[in-house]
Amino acid sequence: MMATHAGGCHCGAVRFEVDAPEVLELSDCNCSICYVVGYQHLKVQKTAFRLLKGEDALSSYQFNSGVAQHFFCKTCGVKSFYVPRSHPDGISVNARCLDAGTFEIGSLMPFEGQKWEKNVNKLGALPD
Repeated sequence: MMATHAGGCHCGAVRFEVDAPEVLELSDCNCSICYVVGYQHLKVQKTAFRLLKGEDALSSYQFNSGVAQHFFCKTCGVKSFYVPRSHPDGISVNARCLDAGTFEIGSLMPFEGQKWEKNVNKLGALPD
């Protein structure tokens, strides 16, 4: 079953909605940035994501190849979503930034992001 999940940053300056299953399939990457921030990836099509509030509160960070766009709240520093290098046509939402009550975690699959180039093909396509 699909549901609309709400979420945002810690201070509330950034709020969004995302359409995704009630039971989430997440990935846990150990690359240099995901590991240190505890990011749990919920990858969706851009059309399934809606920024409701806080576009002016966001700052962007790019590193390495410069393809991924990591968006952070300028006030609290939380990265609640970003455009991933692996799926530049999608959005990765940090499941830890979703409001409780509309979802459960079905699986949390590890991803060897420290060897990203070798393993990126294992990520698969974005869900429909």
